[in-house]
Amino acid sequence: MLWKRLYQSLGGQEEKRNILQESARIARGDVADMAKLDVSAFDAVIIPGGFGVAKNLSDWAVKNKDCTVLPQLEKIIKAFHKAGKPLGMCCISPILAVKLLPGCEVTVGQDEECEKFPYAKTAGVLKEMGCKHVNKDVGEAHVDVKNKLVTTCAFMCNASFHQIFDGIGVLVKETLILA
Repeated sequence: MLWKRLYQSLGGQEEKRNILQESARIARGDVADMAKLDVSAFDAVIIPGGFGVAKNLSDWAVKNKDCTVLPQLEKIIKAFHKAGKPLGMCCISPILAVKLLPGCEVTVGQDEECEKFPYAKTAGVLKEMGCKHVNKDVGEAHVDVKNKLVTTCAFMCNASFHQIFDGIGVLVKETLILA
C-alpha cells in the first residue's frame, strides 16, 4: 500500500478518493451523504472550514470571488436560512454565506494583513462580493442576527490551538443561542 501511494505521488496512476470514506475516517464514526440531510431534523448547522471548503465544497481555491458552491451544499444553506435556523461557519467557510446570502455580515478575522492575519486580503474580496466584513480577533465570533449567521476566523489567523479552540467555542455557543 505504501509503495502504491509513493508511486502515485510521483506521478503514477491517479488515486481515486471517496470523500465520505475519508470523512468517516477523520470523524472516527459514521457520516451521511449531505444530499440526504433533512433540514427539519436539525436546529442549526455548523460548517467547519479548511481547504475542503475551498476545493471540494466550492471552487474558491481556483475561482476566488467568481466561485460556485457545491449544489447540494447550496441547497442546505439556503434551506436552513429560509427556515430561520442558524448557520455557524468558521475559517474560510464564511465565503459560502457571502456567495449565497447577499448582504450578510461575516468575519474571517482582520482586513489588515500582518503576521497574525496573513490571509487578511480575503476580507477585501468578501467585501467586493457584497458582504459586510467585521474585524474580530481569533477568540471572538461575529453574529449577524438578521441572517442568523455566526462566523469566526479560526485558522485564518496565526494563533495557538487553544485560542482557535476558544473562538470556535464562542461560535458554537452563539449559534446555539440563536437556535
